[in-house]
Amino acid sequence: MDTSTFLIQCLNALQHGLLLFLVASGLTLIFGIMGIINLAHGSFYMIGAYMAFALNPLVERWLGGGFVTTLVLCIVVAIVLGYVLEAAFFSYLYRRDHLQQVLMTYGLILVFEEIRSLLVGNDVHGVSVPVWLAGSVPLGDILTYPVYRLFISAIGIGVAILLYWVLTRTRLGMMVRAGASNREMIGSLGIDINRLYRIVFAAGVALAALAGTIAAPVSSVYPGMGNSVLIMCFVVVVIGGIGSIRGAFLAAMLVGTVETFGQVLFPSAAGILVYVLMAVILLCKPEGLFKQG
Repeated sequence: MDTSTFLIQCLNALQHGLLLFLVASGLTLIFGIMGIINLAHGSFYMIGAYMAFALNPLVERWLGGGFVTTLVLCIVVAIVLGYVLEAAFFSYLYRRDHLQQVLMTYGLILVFEEIRSLLVGNDVHGVSVPVWLAGSVPLGDILTYPVYRLFISAIGIGVAILLYWVLTRTRLGMMVRAGASNREMIGSLGIDINRLYRIVFAAGVALAALAGTIAAPVSSVYPGMGNSVLIMCFVVVVIGGIGSIRGAFLAAMLVGTVETFGQVLFPSAAGILVYVLMAVILLCKPEGLFKQG
């Protein structure tokens, strides 16, 4: 593997890891802080991708905007969707056992898949890369790297910095961390824990939908696309430590690197390398890389 090829694989690993982090950070907020096993989280990734497919031509035709306008609109719709879903369904799951959480969220997967089938059918679709991000940068004399993949990485890094700042430097982050530790105590201090959890859930949905929206131009938009992402995101959350944003970030980078280089160096064993990594880390640190926070 020459230097240019190695650099491309490093950039691919970074982009893949950061995309995983966007989805997994929402899952670790919901799973670690609210205590809900949300199997429907991958569906929010799928919804983001399908919104990019459906809304992008409408935005260009009616609003005269481009991909950024579509991206903002998708995030707004995802926040509203998350807020409504938490109020209508998830708010009843906090004191239920994990089996009931699994059953309800699995039911939501089936509902979302049926709605998708009714609205857009079961075909595979594509989303065009924005014109202003359609170029590439040279890496060596022959190889180039797509600008849009660098754009995905930049969004992932920006979201990681923003999440860390919100959770560690703001009053909202302090309330979220306190609510994760002791729900009853924060309620006795006059803070509306139900409203706080609703905000956290909406943020988690928005992060997954954001990942799906920006991933749509570099991958096909197809039925059930959230299922494989969900499995990998649970791996990231378990490796990083349940409820830890720092852990999710580091774990996503590790998983992205192992998957990317595994497919190049060990293609026949690439499918199991991530699970071997998870097993090794859990043997050494059963609670994950970081504790909650």
